[in-house]
Amino acid sequence: MNQLTYEEAYTKLAQIAKSIENENISVDVLAEKVKEAAALIEICQTKLRSTETEVNKIISQMSKGEAN
Repeated sequence: MNQLTYEEAYTKLAQIAKSIENENISVDVLAEKVKEAAALIEICQTKLRSTETEVNKIISQMSKGEAN
């Protein structure tokens, strides 16, 4: 599951949320969906943090270039 793109993980997460909201599901199925959602949230957070770090590096390099 870690090979998903941010968009794929987010889409799956949205599908899980929609199914939980719209379906009458058993506790066992709900538990599995919550576990999957937690993993997908972790993937999204990791990718967002990574992107933020990369953008900050680029901005820092650009700022250093302007100072010269």
